Amino acid sequence: MDTFNKLTSMLLHALETREPTVDLLDSFVDHWKSITNYYIETTDDSRPVKHTDIPWRLRQMLDILVYEEKQQGVEETGACLEYLLQHKLLETLCTLGKAQYPPGMSQQALVFFFKLLSQMQKPLLHLVNVYRPVQKLIRLCALPGSQTEKEEAQFLLVVCSRVKQDPHTLRYVLEIMDQSGDRTSGSHESHLCTQISNSETLQSPDQLKPSASSPVQSECHLLSALLQLTNSQRASVSVKAYDSLLLLAGLRSASAGEVLSSQTQLGELLAGRLVELYSLLPLESLNPGQVQGWPYTPWSFDVKSKPQASDHMTNFFSWFDFLDHVMRAAPQVLSVKVSQCVRHMWLVDVVQPQLLDTCEQVVLVSTSVLCAVVRLVQSSSLLDQLVHFLLRTQSLTHLLLQHCDHISDPCLSAQISMASLSLLDELLQKPQKDILEILVLHFLQSRSYLSPPAPGVDDRHAETNEDCEDLEDDPFFTDTLFSDTQLLPSPPTPPTPPPPFGQGSAPDVVNSFLCLVPVQVQSAQLLQEGGCESYVHDAHTLMTQCQTLSLSWDWPLTLPTPASCLGEREEFFEGPLLKVLFDRLGRILEQPYELNLQLTAILSRMSAFNHPLLNEYLLNPYIHLSHGSRSLFSVLVRVMGELMQRIQQVSNLTDRLLHTRRNLLGLNHDTGLEHLTLLRGIIVLEEFCKELASITFVKLPLNPN
Repeated sequence: MDTFNKLTSMLLHALETREPTVDLLDSFVDHWKSITNYYIETTDDSRPVKHTDIPWRLRQMLDILVYEEKQQGVEETGACLEYLLQHKLLETLCTLGKAQYPPGMSQQALVFFFKLLSQMQKPLLHLVNVYRPVQKLIRLCALPGSQTEKEEAQFLLVVCSRVKQDPHTLRYVLEIMDQSGDRTSGSHESHLCTQISNSETLQSPDQLKPSASSPVQSECHLLSALLQLTNSQRASVSVKAYDSLLLLAGLRSASAGEVLSSQTQLGELLAGRLVELYSLLPLESLNPGQVQGWPYTPWSFDVKSKPQASDHMTNFFSWFDFLDHVMRAAPQVLSVKVSQCVRHMWLVDVVQPQLLDTCEQVVLVSTSVLCAVVRLVQSSSLLDQLVHFLLRTQSLTHLLLQHCDHISDPCLSAQISMASLSLLDELLQKPQKDILEILVLHFLQSRSYLSPPAPGVDDRHAETNEDCEDLEDDPFFTDTLFSDTQLLPSPPTPPTPPPPFGQGSAPDVVNSFLCLVPVQVQSAQLLQEGGCESYVHDAHTLMTQCQTLSLSWDWPLTLPTPASCLGEREEFFEGPLLKVLFDRLGRILEQPYELNLQLTAILSRMSAFNHPLLNEYLLNPYIHLSHGSRSLFSVLVRVMGELMQRIQQVSNLTDRLLHTRRNLLGLNHDTGLEHLTLLRGIIVLEEFCKELASITFVKLPLNPN
């Protein structure tokens, strides 16, 4: 090798001291003729190319081309480059590489093309005698059993890098050309070799390929090869393949995104890989909790660490991250196309049947995967498609909400409900306006939950809802009970409530939630835990998160006029989501602790959004509900009535609550308590009311009134 380098140096030095143009061309031609003479003279077909002088002569030819360009400048075309184009040297090299003659010649061809495209400053890919052999060489990449993955990956990367510099060459490397495109390439090359370029351009069989307006998608060898190389066992090869795909997807020219989306199968290829990796997940044996909480797995980390024996979950989520990255980098038209392919090929064709599966383990794990995917997604296009799939597919939306109140196998039932509630919670944390609109706000818009005041009656003294009449006969909601414990005002002589939410006294509204919990079941103070104040900081953080999400949603600042005031009679329905949540809240004393935490977390998050309808319906305890309607506050009132009945069956209630609270805090590990579900439900209720009071406390001062 040292000898070759010395000879190269001597040759270049000799060339520099003589008339450059003629001698450079002669030397260039001599090297090429020496290569062709080898094929005429040799009789040993099995001799490897590395044992011949072909690699050295190719390096000399490349060095001459680079030196010539430096001497004459990028704008001018040297005689050696013109000779290479006119005599189709690249075509010949590609043919020799395809034939693997001598053995290993494909590697030499790949290296020569790579160095030519990377070291030459002059744009070359638009030239017909360059992009045609490049196309042929691309077809030789990523074939089964290939021994030249390294060279293939670096060749494809430099091709994509060149396309990044000159986006109009995208059509050439993808083999998507039309008449005007080829005429353009011919005109660019005309000043190099006018007659040859024009002649070959007119006779090109590629003229018959579909035009840009054609809906027909071409079989793109470049994209297929890159996708195949991402599977390479060698991390360096995989990284180059990923980088190449990102370079193509990130092209910002006006037409590149349209070409990739409408005339290639890039979206189908990327989504197909996601489907392939998902199909490898053993759904029947996966841990749903592990799946649901799967951490962020950046594609670059997985590629560079690349233990190929890594588990299928890592492979799936790292590829999902790559897809998400592609859609964020791509032009809008391409991003939408890829996300639509993900929805149709993965969500609709694969995940939806699993959500309908009779095997509850499959339902549970597929829901957990969706939960993780929604949490991890950052691309707005992919998020839109996830929302479309989950909330705009009516049968699926109904099924998802049905799963939130799933009743079947006692163990799996709670887990499916938990996973479904977690999925809704993750959706509420995404920057997508339609989520709350579809699930909640659409059903509250008419404000039919309000009871129109009777003529001549001060509406401030109307009953909260029909449940209040029933509570007057409830022995646990008698005047004596409430006056003694100061839990709620006595029904016959209620104090004048403050004006509607947002215009009244913050302490009155806050105390309405704090006073819901009967004194005899309050246990936080027994461990010197903070009261409502300990939740104010968390409430402020939650409010800030929700406000950040909704800043661009153009929500109204005032409430719409109730339908009843417009002469419209409309029976109120809170919507399937709030119905499920309120039904679940009504059973909080008999549900698993973890499910109750998830349930109350969703209601707290919804309450933290600063929309006038949510403020009124979820956080105003003084609204007058129409017949058959319920609000968050009225449901809590009913739960407290049931609670007072249930605790009559529990002896040593205070000690048991204290023991349970200590157990939840990890201060003891005795879980053999009687009435454990009830006691935990009471504690969750106490903390939930403090959380709602804190949200109200933080939210009220923010109101401009």
